Amino acid sequence: MRVRIATTALGITAALLVVPACSTDTTGSTHQTSLSRTGQPTGSAHEPAALTSVELESRLLDPRDLGRGYLPKPARTAQHDHVTVIGCPALSALGGDAATGGTLTFPNNAKADFTYGNSSSEISEELYSDSVEQLSGGIDRIFDAMTGCPNYQVVAGGTPVEVTSQQLPAPHVGGDQQWSQLLTFTAQGRSSVVKQTAVRDGNLLLIVSGSPALVDRHLGRALAKATAAG
Repeated sequence: MRVRIATTALGITAALLVVPACSTDTTGSTHQTSLSRTGQPTGSAHEPAALTSVELESRLLDPRDLGRGYLPKPARTAQHDHVTVIGCPALSALGGDAATGGTLTFPNNAKADFTYGNSSSEISEELYSDSVEQLSGGIDRIFDAMTGCPNYQVVAGGTPVEVTSQQLPAPHVGGDQQWSQLLTFTAQGRSSVVKQTAVRDGNLLLIVSGSPALVDRHLGRALAKATAAG
């Protein structure tokens, strides 16, 4: 699960755990103030073994699942700019890695990025597998830090990026725990809006991020494929 500083055609966009999405579609979320998560961790002494990265890879959405107009996006070159978080002590306390592409270290993971048509809209899917305790605590920590700071600034490679975060109602798509938030990034006079939704189902964590409309459209499909047996 990653925090990235990414360069888009519209300038520098900071994106926590997500790919940049230049859509400004915020329908239904303008005045939401509900808690961003639901559910409680429910680990078991008989919890199944974590899925391997290879197994997770097979459960990711592909262009055939998404439909016409979606194309895989090549992986980004790793960024190593120095990053400073200003105005959000909770996020700063997570350490430098949390603001520059570091991870909550879930060793079993898989990821896919897609662009939609000729637009700048994007969607990203990430899958992780670990113990229930590790997954629940890890994602909770990040979401609490983000949504606890409605306004803060990230300075990446000398470029300041204003960030606003907004809790959204957790989605009713199944799973044991759910989280959701809306992030707006403003840099060099341009803004980018990203929706990020996470669902934990047992020892599997799904994160879908990107253009709000695309996240809403494909979240259920992503969860169904990720949690399908076999």
